[in-house]
Amino acid sequence: MTKPTFESASAASPVLELRDVHFRRGGRAILRDITFRVQAGERWALLGPNGAGKSTILGFCGALTHPSEGTVDVLGSRIGRVDLQALRRRIGHVNPRHPLDSPLSATEVVLTGITGTVETPMRWVPQGDEVERAQAMLDVVGLGARREANWFTMSQGERGRVLIARALVIRPDLLLLDEPTTGLDVAAREQFLETVDGLVRHDPEMTSILVTHHLEELPETTTHALVISDGAVVAAGAVDQVLTTDTITRAFRHPIDVAKHRGRWSARARRG
Repeated sequence: MTKPTFESASAASPVLELRDVHFRRGGRAILRDITFRVQAGERWALLGPNGAGKSTILGFCGALTHPSEGTVDVLGSRIGRVDLQALRRRIGHVNPRHPLDSPLSATEVVLTGITGTVETPMRWVPQGDEVERAQAMLDVVGLGARREANWFTMSQGERGRVLIARALVIRPDLLLLDEPTTGLDVAAREQFLETVDGLVRHDPEMTSILVTHHLEELPETTTHALVISDGAVVAAGAVDQVLTTDTITRAFRHPIDVAKHRGRWSARARRG
């Protein structure tokens, strides 16, 4: 197992740090000895097979879950010693399973990122500068011309980009993307990944964690990776050192050849 290498105590405070984290549910061990650190400006991928514990780790990153053992520090605050609601307001979360039931416009959906709700709160009226910021974020994700589009008439790819704008409108210190290309066809997936890569050009200091099962869904701007299997770390660190044929084969328990071409990753079952 490749363990992450920690920097000296004089290094800048990490955006996120898990140390010796264990998590149990109903007496069953879900995670064991999870340790890794995310510094400002790093863009991590979190990979592993179904049931490996990726969603649980993302719950720690989003200040949604407490560990059974170990420590979790998010944006300089330790889980268990801080107001979690206040901490969550500094974290942008992109979930393609966004449970919206109302026919809000793209702008209105983005504005719910400010209120931290799914629907527009009753009697809440956004300020002019908030509307301008929401529309500016739609421009950033390439949807400036779709500001008034109805959520239910948008394509899945457009919805995904609107949700990125929604996460960014609060100017988050940490951006989480939870399997953001779920349900997208190949064209929409590529457009979405281009949007994510474009965010780095817009904000080079952006710190993010993207969860996926598939190496093909990693943006070119990914800098680090954490690979887990059966609730434990298989490897963590710089992406080119972690995403290897050996690591992915061990994590998924199947012979898989990993390759990288023009900044994008691929994985294929080994033949023969």
